[in-house]
Amino acid sequence: MYLKIHKSGDNVIIALCDRELIGRTLKEGNITVTISEDFYKGEIVSEEDAIDIISKASNVNIFGEKAVSCAIKCGAVNKDNVKLINEVAHAQVFRI
Repeated sequence: MYLKIHKSGDNVIIALCDRELIGRTLKEGNITVTISEDFYKGEIVSEEDAIDIISKASNVNIFGEKAVSCAIKCGAVNKDNVKLINEVAHAQVFRI
Protein backbone atom coordinates (compact mmCIF):
# COMPACT_ATOMS: atom_id res chain seq x y z
CA MET A 1 0.00 0.00 0.00
CA TYR A 2 1.03 3.59 -0.54
CA LEU A 3 0.65 6.12 2.26
CA LYS A 4 1.22 9.83 1.85
CA ILE A 5 0.93 12.52 4.52
CA HIS A 6 -0.28 15.96 3.45
CA LYS A 7 0.22 18.89 5.82
CA SER A 8 -1.27 22.35 5.56
CA GLY A 9 -0.88 24.44 8.67
CA ASP A 10 -2.40 22.45 11.52
CA ASN A 11 -4.33 20.19 9.15
CA VAL A 12 -3.03 16.74 8.27
CA ILE A 13 -4.60 14.46 5.67
CA ILE A 14 -3.49 10.86 5.27
CA ALA A 15 -3.90 9.32 1.80
CA LEU A 16 -3.77 5.52 1.68
CA CYS A 17 -4.37 3.24 -1.29
CA ASP A 18 -3.57 -0.18 -2.68
CA ARG A 19 -0.51 0.01 -4.91
CA GLU A 20 -2.21 -1.30 -8.06
CA LEU A 21 -4.75 1.54 -8.00
CA ILE A 22 -2.28 4.39 -8.61
CA GLY A 23 -3.23 6.25 -11.78
CA ARG A 24 -6.66 4.66 -12.15
CA THR A 25 -9.76 6.73 -12.76
CA LEU A 26 -12.92 5.31 -11.24
CA LYS A 27 -16.35 6.23 -12.60
CA GLU A 28 -19.74 5.30 -11.26
CA GLY A 29 -22.88 7.30 -11.89
CA ASN A 30 -22.04 10.96 -11.38
CA ILE A 31 -18.86 10.12 -9.39
CA THR A 32 -15.44 10.31 -11.05
CA VAL A 33 -12.31 9.91 -8.94
CA THR A 34 -8.71 9.73 -10.09
CA ILE A 35 -6.32 8.00 -7.72
CA SER A 36 -3.44 10.28 -8.60
CA GLU A 37 0.25 9.81 -7.89
CA ASP A 38 0.44 13.37 -6.59
CA PHE A 39 -2.06 12.70 -3.82
CA TYR A 40 -1.65 9.00 -3.02
CA LYS A 41 1.82 7.80 -4.00
CA GLY A 42 4.00 8.18 -0.98
CA GLU A 43 5.85 5.56 1.02
CA ILE A 44 5.11 1.87 0.72
CA VAL A 45 3.79 0.72 4.11
CA SER A 46 2.93 -2.59 5.70
CA GLU A 47 -0.50 -3.46 7.02
CA GLU A 48 0.78 -3.01 10.57
CA ASP A 49 2.15 0.48 9.84
CA ALA A 50 -1.03 1.50 8.03
CA ILE A 51 -3.18 0.35 10.96
CA ASP A 52 -0.98 2.24 13.43
CA ILE A 53 -1.18 5.49 11.44
CA ILE A 54 -4.92 5.24 10.68
CA SER A 55 -5.75 4.56 14.33
CA LYS A 56 -4.17 7.91 15.31
CA ALA A 57 -5.16 10.06 12.31
CA SER A 58 -8.03 12.53 12.22
CA ASN A 59 -8.47 12.75 8.43
CA VAL A 60 -7.86 9.76 6.15
CA ASN A 61 -8.84 9.15 2.52
CA ILE A 62 -8.63 5.45 1.60
CA PHE A 63 -8.96 3.43 -1.62
CA GLY A 64 -8.61 -0.30 -2.17
CA GLU A 65 -9.59 -3.54 -0.48
CA LYS A 66 -6.32 -3.94 1.47
CA ALA A 67 -6.19 -0.32 2.58
CA VAL A 68 -9.85 -0.18 3.63
CA SER A 69 -9.42 -3.50 5.45
CA CYS A 70 -6.73 -1.84 7.62
CA ALA A 71 -9.15 0.92 8.58
CA ILE A 72 -11.80 -1.65 9.49
CA LYS A 73 -9.34 -3.72 11.53
CA CYS A 74 -8.32 -0.77 13.69
CA GLY A 75 -11.93 0.34 14.20
CA ALA A 76 -11.65 3.62 12.28
CA VAL A 77 -14.21 2.50 9.67
CA ASN A 78 -17.34 0.39 10.00
CA LYS A 79 -17.61 -2.09 7.11
CA ASP A 80 -21.20 -0.92 6.53
CA ASN A 81 -19.86 2.56 5.68
CA VAL A 82 -17.52 1.43 2.90
CA LYS A 83 -18.50 2.78 -0.53
CA LEU A 84 -17.77 0.89 -3.73
CA ILE A 85 -16.83 3.06 -6.69
CA ASN A 86 -16.39 1.06 -9.88
CA GLU A 87 -16.04 -2.02 -7.62
CA VAL A 88 -13.15 -0.43 -5.68
CA ALA A 89 -13.55 -0.02 -1.91
CA HIS A 90 -13.42 3.57 -0.62
CA ALA A 91 -13.68 5.00 2.86
CA GLN A 92 -12.98 8.28 4.60
CA VAL A 93 -12.23 8.97 8.23
CA PHE A 94 -12.93 12.33 9.89
CA ARG A 95 -12.35 12.66 13.61
CA ILE A 96 -13.05 15.93 15.36
